[in-house]
Amino acid sequence: MSKGAPAGEFNVVVVGSANADLEVRVPRWPEAGESVLATAAQRFTGGKGANQAIAAAKAGDVPTAFIGALGNDSDAALLCDTLVAAGVNTGFIRTVNEATGMAIVMVDPEGTNVITVVPGANSLVEIGEEHLNVLASSRVVLAQLEIPLDIVTKAAEATEGTFVLNAAPSVPVPPELFTKVDVLVVNQQEARDIATRSFGLYPSDNKILMRALQRLVPSVVMTRGAEGCLVASPDEEIELVKPLPTVPVDHTGGGDTFCGVLAARLSAGATLTEATRAATAAASISLSRRGASASIPTASEVAQALTTGEVPPPPAA
Repeated sequence: MSKGAPAGEFNVVVVGSANADLEVRVPRWPEAGESVLATAAQRFTGGKGANQAIAAAKAGDVPTAFIGALGNDSDAALLCDTLVAAGVNTGFIRTVNEATGMAIVMVDPEGTNVITVVPGANSLVEIGEEHLNVLASSRVVLAQLEIPLDIVTKAAEATEGTFVLNAAPSVPVPPELFTKVDVLVVNQQEARDIATRSFGLYPSDNKILMRALQRLVPSVVMTRGAEGCLVASPDEEIELVKPLPTVPVDHTGGGDTFCGVLAARLSAGATLTEATRAATAAASISLSRRGASASIPTASEVAQALTTGEVPPPPAA
């Protein structure tokens, strides 16, 4: 899985998006052209990249850096403060002449969400000379698809350790990017989309689908919500990792928590299955709390959940 890079200053480098989230709680989804009164609204920090960086940094003694772009506005200051408070190095973030990215998140009473993203500064993320060394020396580099695809490809090309791609949101991925991916993390729909675009169809059997994706990348993790995760590594049987029982409050950030903790555990030498177990426990905890980055658990909470098999209560306010 690893390309043999030496340990550098950072165990994990996340390349991705950062958003200011406006979360709106609604009693039900509105119909087309209908207005629905929200029951509550709250601002959170978010964006797949920022969330994943925070999750990696909070996963234990894991030096983590974030490469992204922010505007010169109050949302940028809030995001930087949140990243720094979690222990993420923000020295590689560009300040650009564009508003910081924004996401409008509607959440129903079951915790299911619908998200609209305004990319803003995220469309101006760059990989410059100052980023090449930190990418090459990091044990794990993690990216998603809320930033331009050519930037993700440049990050992958510069990576000498393990490159993890969370192929979300679902967009067409150039074949040359897949050749640089060590671990692909997708949900079931994203997996089907990739198989359809790459092979013209997707198998209905999930394990056959996983093996099809391994024609593109060495290792695959497919998340399936309450049904758990499937893990496929080279020359290994496909394994099922079950989630912890939880009552979802808010799905926002659950997948990002999963990816960040997975990257952190891989950087510490865990096998893909071991890392997936920890990531699944962390995601289960996240779903029981509100917000994106605000719901990400600490390393001690994840350790407690792995030991007890139960989601710990949220910390006292």
